[in-house]
Amino acid sequence: MSNLVKVTFLGTGTSQGVPVIGSDHPVCLSTNSKDKRLRSSILVEIDNTNIAIDTGPDFRTQMLRENVQSLDAVLFTHEHKDHTAGLDDIRPFNFKQKRDMDVYGSDRVLETLKREFQYIFSEVKYPGLPRINLHEIKNEAFQFNGIDIIPIEVLHYKLPVFGYRFGDFTYITDANYISEKEKEKIKGTKVLVLNALRNTPHISHFTLDEAIALTKELEVEKAYFTHISHLLGFHDEVSVNLPANCYLAYDGLQLEI
Repeated sequence: MSNLVKVTFLGTGTSQGVPVIGSDHPVCLSTNSKDKRLRSSILVEIDNTNIAIDTGPDFRTQMLRENVQSLDAVLFTHEHKDHTAGLDDIRPFNFKQKRDMDVYGSDRVLETLKREFQYIFSEVKYPGLPRINLHEIKNEAFQFNGIDIIPIEVLHYKLPVFGYRFGDFTYITDANYISEKEKEKIKGTKVLVLNALRNTPHISHFTLDEAIALTKELEVEKAYFTHISHLLGFHDEVSVNLPANCYLAYDGLQLEI
């Protein structure tokens, strides 16, 4: 796929966001807008098709901030609440577009959505509820609106999570292990987005050093780090010490690949 891929970072923060409620950590008190991070999500635009990856608790705020006028599908990486809690807010797109929303995820993720948003999938349909078409995906390539999408299975501690590749762009969040087989799917990527939680080790997330090392191993042209904790430090201070082809993503950042 050689079509232009436009990516908007809707959020780049970890599960609590930055600032953290009640925290007096210096990063949480920063006045720099790049240190204010909503929960991690991106919007991918290809050939006038808009695809959101994850709908976290800040989804409504993100859609309004970026003035998103249409949404064609949602891809879920995994079922944790910081990636799914905003699903109900697809309703305005149902009303405006007069059609159901296509939602993609693994069987485990879809079963969790059915349980945690039971009212959406109830046999008795209350007027005004979100309208959703669920599509189960496995760890194999699929298409949406003629767009080739390659899932990449990574591990979030012991939980399988899907990253996604669109042409020369790959997005991976909530990972601390990628098998050699799955790394092969990433190779050749021009732009890789990867989680880099903080500097000290974490049971289920890459540290900044681990993320940098992986970008070198995979020989990607550019890397942007996301799912960032306040513990990583100030955006501007961390950025000046990164390799020349590595960057901290920030909310509202847009890329064209």
